[in-house]
Amino acid sequence: MPITRIGVIGAGTIGRGVAQSLAQSSYEVTLVDISKSQLASARAQIEQDLLMQGLFRRDLPETDPAAVLGRITDATELDALADVDFVVENVTENWDVKREVYERIDTVCRPGVVFGVNTSAVPITRVASVTGRPEQVLGLHFMNPVPLMDTVEVVRGHHTSDETIATALGVLDTAGKEGIVVQDLPGFVTNRVLMLTINEAVFCVQDQVATAEQVDRMFKGCFGHRMGPLETGDLIGLDTILNSLTVMYESFRDSKYRPAPLLQKMVDAGLLGRKTSRGFYTYQ
Repeated sequence: MPITRIGVIGAGTIGRGVAQSLAQSSYEVTLVDISKSQLASARAQIEQDLLMQGLFRRDLPETDPAAVLGRITDATELDALADVDFVVENVTENWDVKREVYERIDTVCRPGVVFGVNTSAVPITRVASVTGRPEQVLGLHFMNPVPLMDTVEVVRGHHTSDETIATALGVLDTAGKEGIVVQDLPGFVTNRVLMLTINEAVFCVQDQVATAEQVDRMFKGCFGHRMGPLETGDLIGLDTILNSLTVMYESFRDSKYRPAPLLQKMVDAGLLGRKTSRGFYTYQ
């Protein structure tokens, strides 16, 4: 079926980025979140981001805020997804929450609608198992900030069909993004490597081997990284880092994925990074 309207579940940092990126590429978007204030905040942030893109990124598609926001419809109920052609889910990395969402949208969405799981660690095959359409479920791991990132990790679950993969790659292509197809194991490729790096950097700070600034300076100066691992952690969200590590630790039963106690402490303290203005660094 032709893809014209896409449902995006979750209006947090990643969800609003996905909604913006798709709407910039002429898709109609239904953005769903249980919080009206979160939806309002997402619209305001999208407008601000589009204004900045219009100033500095002439290579991007539509950046007129009125035009892009005009293609995004807000909703607080999953029932609003009854007429969408494709779904991208972006809720928290919590299996109980995700399971409830997929059990619900499986009854709301029409047969044939593909479900894209935007997760950094939850197994796609597990998500597919609670739906009646496992062949139409795949992983779509978008990176932050979504509108500026050109590559998406596409995860094939045990039952994911070739047709589903082709449909998802077509949506990404229209949105100006390349999908790289990988297999389904917790953490996939990006997070199996990245989360360990960030976690070990946290251990270095915890063990007083170096300060956060020193760790990041060495990665940028020695390896040419644009951001150090702790800056990256703050950007992603330290709660997301902790959740991802916890999922991999529970899935692989391998101690190398154990979260650093300092990471747990910072999350408990609400020091989550950029989204709370404080993490390993302080943000205005």
